[in-house]
Amino acid sequence: MMINSTAFLQQLQSEAQFNQHLHEQVAAICERVKNEGDRALFDYNKQFDHVQVQSLEIPSSELKQAFTNLEPELKAALQHSHQRIEHYQRQIKYQQQSSTQELYEVYHPIESVGIYVPGGKASYPSTVLMTATLAKVANVKNIIVVTPPQTNGIAQSVLAACAIAGVDHVYQVGGAQSIAALAYGTETIPKVDKIVGPGNQYVAYAKKYLYGEVGIDQIAGPSEIALIIDNHSDIEAIVYDVFAQAEHDEMARTYVLSNDKSVLKALEQRIQAELKNAQRSEILAESLKHHHYLIHTLDFNDNCKVMNAIAPEHASVQTAHPERYIPFIHYVGSLFIGRYAPEAIGDYIAGPSHVLPTQRTARFQHGLSVNDFLTKHTVIHLSASTYQRTYADAARIAGDEQLINHKKSLEIRNRGDTQ
Repeated sequence: MMINSTAFLQQLQSEAQFNQHLHEQVAAICERVKNEGDRALFDYNKQFDHVQVQSLEIPSSELKQAFTNLEPELKAALQHSHQRIEHYQRQIKYQQQSSTQELYEVYHPIESVGIYVPGGKASYPSTVLMTATLAKVANVKNIIVVTPPQTNGIAQSVLAACAIAGVDHVYQVGGAQSIAALAYGTETIPKVDKIVGPGNQYVAYAKKYLYGEVGIDQIAGPSEIALIIDNHSDIEAIVYDVFAQAEHDEMARTYVLSNDKSVLKALEQRIQAELKNAQRSEILAESLKHHHYLIHTLDFNDNCKVMNAIAPEHASVQTAHPERYIPFIHYVGSLFIGRYAPEAIGDYIAGPSHVLPTQRTARFQHGLSVNDFLTKHTVIHLSASTYQRTYADAARIAGDEQLINHKKSLEIRNRGDTQ
């Protein structure tokens, strides 16, 4: 159904971002894991995933074996993806700042991180590469992956990706309970310093509940894409850009913007025609029925306004001159420009991580990068001459705040000391 931009923006403001009813359930899961450790994890594996595992940890030998036995073309594809991700992340990694000898920043890798890799409707070796590779480039010492147990075992491609990226430990446990295990630690799973990776609402709420106990990358919602198109766009390609997003799950969101009604109508007709024979059509149909928007905009400026309001995880511009939009689109997870930069290339091999902010959080949150696995602090090492030029004003401010010992600490150093 087509909607004009004014009506759409009004509707967008009224949408609830999360299911608040999950909060108590997730809190109870987290507290049980905190109190019962591994016992709770084994029980939740049976209750939620209907899998009874003998051991939570998958031996490292199985990771190596999965890599060795993986079909050669897929192995080569995963290695190619890993190489591009690693190269890009090394290029953007923060370097030690030494612009002055008195004030500068230093960076250190986080000691231990936990990575959530979703399971269920599909397996995601790409998520392993798009997270663990970054941690490895940052020199994180202990990289842990948690992923939901599967009836037939964790996908071999996921285990192979763990071997490629240098993951240290893999545990077959998912959902809110796995986030709690990483945050609190159990008999088997060690406590980590930060948790990253996408997941469903249970995972998102667990991250929200446990933030502060452990570092969190972001509180993620359903996957989403917003596209800007015109009469120069390849409609058939746009259809499959929409389908590529919608097939993630029934909650995935797809937005298409254009100031040309005829283009939007043509796209919708083609979507309905292709949907009949599309793979994963049941998931596609549910997503498109409830979370698909064709937005008729006024002009270039209106396109930018609506895109920035949506602040989507993925933004794709496939117009006659897509580069015009780059300075004006500010709030997106990743911006894909032109027909040869479809969102799917970013999911697998472009280089930047596909772990991106969703549900309008791109207005204040960026996508995951190597720098999210680093801590930094400032070093303040003033000379005597700089101190002489600054301490008196600092003391005056301390006096105004009535913090007398602050003031004394500053003034007592002004005793003719030149060291």
